[in-house]
Amino acid sequence: MSQTVRTRPEGSDRALSEAYDTALLDLDGVVYAGGNAIAYAVDSLGTARAGGTRLAYVTNNALRTPDTVAVHLTELGIPTEESDVITSAQAVARLISEQVPQGARVLVIGGEGLRVALRERGLEPVESAEDGPVAVVQGYGGPDLPWGRFAEACYAIARGVPWFASNTDLTIPSARGIAPGNGAAVEVVRIATGAEPQVAGKPLPPMHRETILRTGAERPLVVGDRLDTDIEGAFNGEVDSLLVLTGVTDGAQLLAAPPQHRPTYVDADLRGMLTGQPEVVEAGEGFRCGGWTATAGTERLELEGAGEAMDGLRALCAAAWTAAGDGVCELDGGKALARLGL
Repeated sequence: MSQTVRTRPEGSDRALSEAYDTALLDLDGVVYAGGNAIAYAVDSLGTARAGGTRLAYVTNNALRTPDTVAVHLTELGIPTEESDVITSAQAVARLISEQVPQGARVLVIGGEGLRVALRERGLEPVESAEDGPVAVVQGYGGPDLPWGRFAEACYAIARGVPWFASNTDLTIPSARGIAPGNGAAVEVVRIATGAEPQVAGKPLPPMHRETILRTGAERPLVVGDRLDTDIEGAFNGEVDSLLVLTGVTDGAQLLAAPPQHRPTYVDADLRGMLTGQPEVVEAGEGFRCGGWTATAGTERLELEGAGEAMDGLRALCAAAWTAAGDGVCELDGGKALARLGL
């Protein structure tokens, strides 16, 4: 796939919630963290929905069922139906169902979300390598997943059973900070077996396909906090994206983003869905957004001016991404980011 290399965040004269028909929202780090709503999420999503935007929640977390997630969101003050939630468990279950017979047994290393998704596809979840599985599927099982579950996966894989993973996110946001994600657990099995799983979740095509099949979105906007899943998934699906800084990604990671990790828009939180986005323009040898001008020096990124922190970050992105071209910016942006409080 050939795409134009993005060298700056885009502007929008219209509120993003009006410019796109469906918002495909990540959950962990975007809507909530550790079960608690992130600041401004409830009100922002309510306003977007009232304005006619369809909200769909697209998560790589395969632990909980769509129904459980919908109930949780509703309890937080975000009215949600089960059909509004798309998980990597659903994507990987479809992927497996296309490769094994109807009614086949699948060894589950993970939570209830995987079991429900497999049954939806006419497959039978089992718990042991001795139960005759024709596939192994691994998804996030929560912080208390027993170590012995990894051994069951290894026993089956060693017998030649194909291995699938819902996703390979190395980390997951929690109320106490960043915790190990399913990708860390997948590495345990990979190291022990030398095998490679087929992966369904963001940023890979099976998850994007599952999302479009279930939502029918024609002009979607991906909203996420991770460059390597949400934003890369949007890039792979050739759709626009909004990065919010309420989860995993920080300013330094954003400035160093390679082309496939550069979002269309950048904002602090979900309030960015309700507004237009300021344009970043060339200004001499640098780039201006709002009251800030950023330039790429020989060793570092320079920032001059004053105003909104997000405008300064957008200008810095333009300077960094332009300097990097189709590579990664290695200029020091620490001083400039510190000036913005980022």
